Amino acid sequence: MIIKYSNSAKKYIESLDSKTKRRIKQAIDGLPNGDVKVLKGYDDKRKRLRVGKYRIIYNYITEREVEILYIMDVDSRGDIYK
Repeated sequence: MIIKYSNSAKKYIESLDSKTKRRIKQAIDGLPNGDVKVLKGYDDKRKRLRVGKYRIIYNYITEREVEILYIMDVDSRGDIYK
């Protein structure tokens, strides 16, 4: 499976300290396991993964018969849903 990041998600992850970066990347690599819920109000069935106080919004997309895990956004719990 290929993992792609939006520019905002990539930028936010790079701004974190190395320990937190490692935790987030390990959680993404471990998908679909973890504290995952489908977000309500979206037709594309995007999901959120909880990693401590951080939330990762992602979705699976298919391009040319290849499944891609697309990381849409990463932010702290209080800011991600705004």
